[in-house]
Amino acid sequence: MLVNKERPVIGITTGDLNGIGLELIIKTFSDSRMLDLCTPVVFASNKVINYYRRLTPDHPLNFSSTKDLKQLNPKQVNIFNCWDEEVPLAPGTLTDAAGKYAIRSLMVAAQCLKDGELDALVTAPFHKGNTQLNDFPYTGHTPFLKEKFGAKDVLMLLYSHNLRVALVTEHIPVSKVAAAITKELVQSKLNILRETLIKDFGIDKPKIAVLGLNPHAGDEGQIGNEEQTILKPLIENSQRLGQLVFGPYSADAFFARGSYTQFDAVLAMYHDQGLVAFKTLAQGEGVNYTAGLPVIRTSPDHGTAFDIAGKNIADPSSFREAVYQALDLLNQRNIYAENTANPLRRGKIEKEKEDSTEKTES
Repeated sequence: MLVNKERPVIGITTGDLNGIGLELIIKTFSDSRMLDLCTPVVFASNKVINYYRRLTPDHPLNFSSTKDLKQLNPKQVNIFNCWDEEVPLAPGTLTDAAGKYAIRSLMVAAQCLKDGELDALVTAPFHKGNTQLNDFPYTGHTPFLKEKFGAKDVLMLLYSHNLRVALVTEHIPVSKVAAAITKELVQSKLNILRETLIKDFGIDKPKIAVLGLNPHAGDEGQIGNEEQTILKPLIENSQRLGQLVFGPYSADAFFARGSYTQFDAVLAMYHDQGLVAFKTLAQGEGVNYTAGLPVIRTSPDHGTAFDIAGKNIADPSSFREAVYQALDLLNQRNIYAENTANPLRRGKIEKEKEDSTEKTES
């Protein structure tokens, strides 16, 4: 249920405090026009925000401080203070403190989202090198949110405009990818992808391309047999069910020839297979969406960028787009919910309209 349908309340996490996340947040929301679209709540502390405000003097940010989400200022950025203590900051440096408070920001925001106090969540990037804590035994945002919201499975989906690339496997070593590709896993990811295209993107009959695991999609079993034993049977079964699922395609030729333009989404087998092409084509405006959750969570498609952190040169385009897409996804999901809320009643109304039209014409 929306807290505010006209101006949704969007939670924002800091990401690594020494990365570019806070700079992106300030640059995005220093544009007052963003406040016409949503009420942003940044889960941080006044001290951290003020530190980065001094590093971005050309992007003045007005904010209100709060510890109560029932007392938000819709005309300013709201800082929800998750901590009061001083945190040592060193932009561009991997430190334990920066990781600890990045997780604090995420965990508080996720709980508020679960409690229905937020409408959607946008997460700034953190680093896996300093976030493996006793109370956070996860490899990233996605597995944490999966468990937090009790999802059976989730899907990492990156998109920009009409290009959508989803992953069967995510952040695992390449040496373990082939063993991870099972019928059950691919089918689960395919089901989530199809459902999210219908429910969150408003595509009634989505057309999905499945990439092969091996070079040249296995060359009919000459370079690996996963395509023959796993992917082709799944694709054929989907087609028998009337679903528009095709492949498996050789990844290099598929992207090089622009075949992706003929599909609503692409299902890649592993991280770099899909994301090297995606990030090249998206040109810095891609968004990462966690499909399969009962809530909306987006993020920019890049990392902490320690090499440019604190230098006031980070480009907020992807982060800003993540906010826009959170709002669009929220709106589309609500439209879908309204359209499918009472199909029997709607069918009766449509039948009454048809009968009325026939009587008028006669």
